[in-house]
Amino acid sequence: MLDVRRMQVLRAVVTTGSVTAAAANLGYTPSAVSQQVAALEKQAGVALLERVGRGVRPTAAGRLLTEHSAIIDRQIAEAETALADLRAGRTGHVTISYFATAGATLVAPAVARLREEHPGVRIDLKMSDPEDPLPEVTQGRADLAIVVRPDDRLQQGIHLVHLIDDPYRVVLPKGHRLASKRVVDLTDLADEPWVGSEWPGPCLDAILDGCAAAGFTPNFVVQSEDYPTAQGFVAAGLGVSLIPELGLANRHPAVVIRKVRGPEPLRAIYAAVREASLGQPTLGGLLAALQYAVRR
Repeated sequence: MLDVRRMQVLRAVVTTGSVTAAAANLGYTPSAVSQQVAALEKQAGVALLERVGRGVRPTAAGRLLTEHSAIIDRQIAEAETALADLRAGRTGHVTISYFATAGATLVAPAVARLREEHPGVRIDLKMSDPEDPLPEVTQGRADLAIVVRPDDRLQQGIHLVHLIDDPYRVVLPKGHRLASKRVVDLTDLADEPWVGSEWPGPCLDAILDGCAAAGFTPNFVVQSEDYPTAQGFVAAGLGVSLIPELGLANRHPAVVIRKVRGPEPLRAIYAAVREASLGQPTLGGLLAALQYAVRR
């Protein structure tokens, strides 16, 4: 295999026209330059220089390697520039996996800010509902995932950044006996028929854990696993439902929304990234943009 550094020495000799001048430019001794060229000739299996008076000129093979050395030097310079841009966060590629209700409220403004501050970064978005987006990160298919996780579900090699606690609100049909209350005690819903709004997983667990703390298990008479549909079933009088605040952007006109207490169920929303990726400036910029979206 040809040695790139020796090719650069050869190029210096060809460019200056002599071993002595090349040595002066490179900071080598003439003997060291001659040794490098001789070693390269041994690798190439052919003479690379021929003497002309007091100087040298390249053979056909010497010209060939000199031209390729110039190309390699340009490619190295380009690689160094690209690497500097990547280290500074000016370029890069980041893939985000998220669930629907986090999309409009967290991901969209964060992506807009990231594009404004880092226009050279390519951003890919993957919506994961109803699947858990965390495996996208653990298996390397995404750089960051927006996840709902209680604190005891941390996986090895994954770093969680808390973004926001999203409290659940009770959705009641207009005219319901509890609609006049500003805050509804969770125990007041124990004997109500319930409309399910969540897929099995940490979001549903937040509801079930809250009800268990209040001393009952909800009686689900309808399973919708979709927030707008759940509101429709509630509006039709089929039951009550708990829906997180981020899922109530589009409210049905025939329902009322009230806070819940005793306890107030909530889902903790995190950004999940691989610990090995934490030093990447593009990922750091994305995390900062998400935290900015939360503050907004």
